[in-house]
Amino acid sequence: MPYPYILPTTSSFSFSSSFTCESHPSLPLNASTHRGVVKDSLKKHKRLPVASQGPNLPSILSNLNSYLPYLLAIDAGLSDRPVSGEEVSVVLTSTPAIEWRPTLSDHAVPGKEIARVKVQSLEYELFFALSTMGYTHTLLARSSLHPLYVTTGAPLSTQERTTAITTATKHLMDAASVHDYLARRAENLATTPPCADISQSTARAMSSLALAEATLLAVLKDDPYPAVVAQDRNDNDREWMYKAPEIPKVRAHLFARLCLAAADHAAQASSLCQSSGRGASKLNEGLLRYLEDFRKTCRAKACRFFGIDAELSGQTGNALGWLRCGLQELGIEPKEAKKGLSLSRMKKDWSERREDKKVEKGTNWGADAGKLEETRVIEMLDAKWTKVNDTMLTQAIPSPGTLLAGLPSGRDMHTIKPYQPPELGREALEAMRAPPDRSDDFGDNFGGNFGDEPLSSDDDGRTLVPTPVGAYPGTPDESRSASRSYY
Repeated sequence: MPYPYILPTTSSFSFSSSFTCESHPSLPLNASTHRGVVKDSLKKHKRLPVASQGPNLPSILSNLNSYLPYLLAIDAGLSDRPVSGEEVSVVLTSTPAIEWRPTLSDHAVPGKEIARVKVQSLEYELFFALSTMGYTHTLLARSSLHPLYVTTGAPLSTQERTTAITTATKHLMDAASVHDYLARRAENLATTPPCADISQSTARAMSSLALAEATLLAVLKDDPYPAVVAQDRNDNDREWMYKAPEIPKVRAHLFARLCLAAADHAAQASSLCQSSGRGASKLNEGLLRYLEDFRKTCRAKACRFFGIDAELSGQTGNALGWLRCGLQELGIEPKEAKKGLSLSRMKKDWSERREDKKVEKGTNWGADAGKLEETRVIEMLDAKWTKVNDTMLTQAIPSPGTLLAGLPSGRDMHTIKPYQPPELGREALEAMRAPPDRSDDFGDNFGGNFGDEPLSSDDDGRTLVPTPVGAYPGTPDESRSASRSYY
């Protein structure tokens, strides 16, 4: 948690090849320059080791924020809308040909990278750029939360933990605002998007998912139990030698309703993604599985907090019943359900060890949407309360169905703020009234075919054959042969 997005990559494109601006002649050139920076940064990010991608995310976000004002200015010029109070006149001279590699669509061939899609509309170029910004905000939230789950270093202090969760919440709400803006903008489109990544249903689903993750972080900030479990598994922790972990009383009923609200948002996102369709309009199974697991985790957390509320009231039997409800939501069997060896229990232990290795390496951790962490917390409380109930109170444990029938409604905490698209300032617009100081021939070498290969985002390992001086383009250079013999 949050979802581990993969950032899309794109090919090169020259705005001057498809657009002209009479009022601001340098606008297409500046847009091409900033887009080239975004393309290169996404390409570089893709080739970085997974552990090194987190520190590179602020640079990508900065490049996207620099590129979007120019892209939006061209879009406003095509629609005869003013930019910072000035009229911008943009004319479409030819249909743009842009390529993006989607990352949320389903793989046509398992194990093979998704093919790039052709974008022939400036609107969908804007959709890809803004969705990439939303993914980047979510990945920044993941980077902020990663130290909370590492068990090999020194445990975080309360202040450090609060700061990390607050920073992650801000990034998730920014991501929700961007995706919500895309979903509202897509309502006025009559054309079919080239892939499922930039469809209206996907944008609405990603907005709901980011809101659900931010709502759950509001609970995590004041939830002491995950930190206690992580501290117990940390080999570097020495605090247990001189004092027991402090578990303050929590507003259990409020937290439970917040978890139920997060579950509702996750269910809405899952429904929107599953209704996207089949084939090219289908989303990948990893995302669909994450959404369903996240919904289950939220409901399990809600059941745990209802159990904590019951235990604080002295109703240990009901508290254990709520914990059974939580395990049922997660699809985990209680420990006393089976005697001896259990295949499902062995599979769970193996999954725990694999997830711990992912957290330590920083590779694709949290893809289970927090199911493993919540299972550990519930099992810790279950062992503690079962011992108390068996030795002192001896209260009856109600069935999960009886308790789940009385679940209340959720309660929202956050409200998605409208996204304010960046706009070029008057000084930047005035500077672009001058004619461009160089030609915008990015990717037009050899009739435009040269730029599609080396300057694209492909990582297929294709290399260019060097051309001898004075020879026809494409002729191999035989003087560079590996053979050194003279006969």
